[in-house]
Amino acid sequence: MAPVLGLGVCGARAYTDRVRILGLALLFAALGAAAPRIDDAEGWTLWSPREEIQPRGWSDPLVGREAPGSLALSGASKPGVFGEWRRAASAVEPGRWYRLTAYYRTKDMPRPSERQHVAARIAWLQANGKGAGRQEYAWKTEREGEWTKLSVEAPAPPDAAAARLELRLAYAPTATLWWDDVSFEPVETPAARPVKVATVNLRPLNTGGREGSIERFAELVEKDVPADTDLILLPEGATIVGTGLKYPDIAETVPGPTTERLGQVAKAKNAWLAVGLYEREGTVIYNTAVLLDREGRVAGKYRKVYLPREEMDGGLTPGDSYPTFQTDFGRVGMMICWDVQYADPARALALDGAEVVLLPIWGGSETLAAARAIENHVFLVTSGYDHPTYVMDPMGERMAQAPEGKVAVATIDLAKRYEWPWLGSMRGRFYHEIRRDVPVE
Repeated sequence: MAPVLGLGVCGARAYTDRVRILGLALLFAALGAAAPRIDDAEGWTLWSPREEIQPRGWSDPLVGREAPGSLALSGASKPGVFGEWRRAASAVEPGRWYRLTAYYRTKDMPRPSERQHVAARIAWLQANGKGAGRQEYAWKTEREGEWTKLSVEAPAPPDAAAARLELRLAYAPTATLWWDDVSFEPVETPAARPVKVATVNLRPLNTGGREGSIERFAELVEKDVPADTDLILLPEGATIVGTGLKYPDIAETVPGPTTERLGQVAKAKNAWLAVGLYEREGTVIYNTAVLLDREGRVAGKYRKVYLPREEMDGGLTPGDSYPTFQTDFGRVGMMICWDVQYADPARALALDGAEVVLLPIWGGSETLAAARAIENHVFLVTSGYDHPTYVMDPMGERMAQAPEGKVAVATIDLAKRYEWPWLGSMRGRFYHEIRRDVPVE
C-alpha cells in the first residue's frame, strides 16, 4: 500500500489510519525528504483571513471516496464563510512542472456555480516563506460519481523553493465539503500541442447562386491552404455572398449540398473545416455554422443565437445553445458575427472547455473580437468580409492576417501558457472567479 499522509485538525485528534490523502509522501521521498509518519496529526491546518468567517473543519472518519476518511469543511451558517485546509509540501525545483490533484464531494452547495465556492490551489513559496509567482487553481474538472476531480499542471516559478497546498470553502454558509485523495507530484514538461489553422478572406461576386459561391471558396482552399493544415475556416453566409438572393432562396438542410461539396474539400485536405450557411429545418431558417471532420462528415453545428434586426426582419430564427465540439487536436466552439457584440457566447464556449473559438463574421467590432479572446483566454479565428480575417492568440495579438483573396495561416500551440504580468496564467482564475450566480436581468 502507498504511504499515507496524516491529517491534522488544528491539533485535534486525527483519524489518520482511516484517511487517504495520498501522493505527498511520494513527492517527499522523490525529493529526498523524510515522509511524515502515518500518525502525524499536524500536517494539515485550518486557515481563514478572519476568525469570524472561518469554516468549521474536521477529519471525518465516515465519509471517503474509496474508503472512509476525508478532510471536511462546513460553512457553519456564516454568511461570509471563507477558509481552507493548508499543508506545506517539501522543496520544489524552479522551472519543473508539478501536478496537483484533489477530489471533493459536497452537500447543500449553492448553485449554479460550484467553482466559486470550492477551490484546490498551489501556492508557491520562496525560501523565506514569502509568495513566489502566482497561485495556481486546479481548474480542470472531471466528475466521478459523487466526487469531482480537480487537477492542474504548472511550472514552479523561478524563485520558488516550496509549495503549499490549499483546499478551500468560500461563501457557502449552508454547505459541507469533503476533500480526499489529494496528491502533489512532479511531472514531465507537457509536450507542445501544435495546430495549423488556415482562414479564408474571400468575397465572391456575381456567382449566379449558392453552388457558384461555394465553388469559389473551394478553389481558393484547394489552391492556397497548406497540405498539413488541421483546421480551415470559411466566412459567414458563404452560400449567399455574391448571389443577390434572399435567405429562403439558398437555405438548405444539414447535411446538404454545401456540406457534401465542402466535405470533399475537407477530406482532400485531411482537415477540419467550418463554414457559415443558412440551414432550413421545416419552416424554420437558421444562420448556422457547420463543422466538418477530416473525413468530410458533419461533426456538429451551431445556430446563431444573437440575430441583428436585419436578420430577424429577413425571417431568420435564433438558436438557443452554445455547443462545443471535441476534435482530434482539442475542443472547438463557434459563434457567428453579431454574437461577438455580446459577452455570453464566447464565455459559454470557454466555460465548456473550448480552446479555440471560430468566428465566421460578415462585419463587426475588432475591439470586441479582441476582448472575447482576452477575457476568455482562448484562441480566436475569424473569417470575414468587412471584418478582417486573422488568427488571434489569447493575449489579443494577431498571429496572421489575410488580405482579400488570400488565406491566413498560423500554427497555434494549445499547450502554451500565456501569463499576464502580476496576474499569472488566467485560465484557472477565469474558471474559478467568474460569477454565474448573480442574475443579469
